[in-house]
Amino acid sequence: VQLQASGGGLVQAGGSLRLSCAASGRTLSTDDVGWFRQAPGLEREFVGVILWFNGRTYYADFGKGRFTISRDEAKNAVYLQMNSLKTEDTAVYYCAVYRGGRYSDPSAYNYWGQGTQVTVSS
Repeated sequence: VQLQASGGGLVQAGGSLRLSCAASGRTLSTDDVGWFRQAPGLEREFVGVILWFNGRTYYADFGKGRFTISRDEAKNAVYLQMNSLKTEDTAVYYCAVYRGGRYSDPSAYNYWGQGTQVTVSS
């Protein structure tokens, strides 16, 4: 099982990006899938999660009103739409499958894939 985040890039502050999380070897339709980010020298940080059962989403405070997580079962993918980006959003973004525990805790997830770099310039 491997998850792959993609869609990162360089964007100016105030711009938008949509990240994708695709899975190989696993169907995400019955998984809670989380997004995290990690900036250089900092710990991995919870961004948000989407629940498979009812599609509800939860976000870190910094993402509320700016970030939206969605899923496309037909494409076996989960997305992170990021609007009104700020320079402090610069980080490598990861997706992972929730296995149990606190949603904001990275140790509650597995099947981490390679992240995608998001760089927001001023």
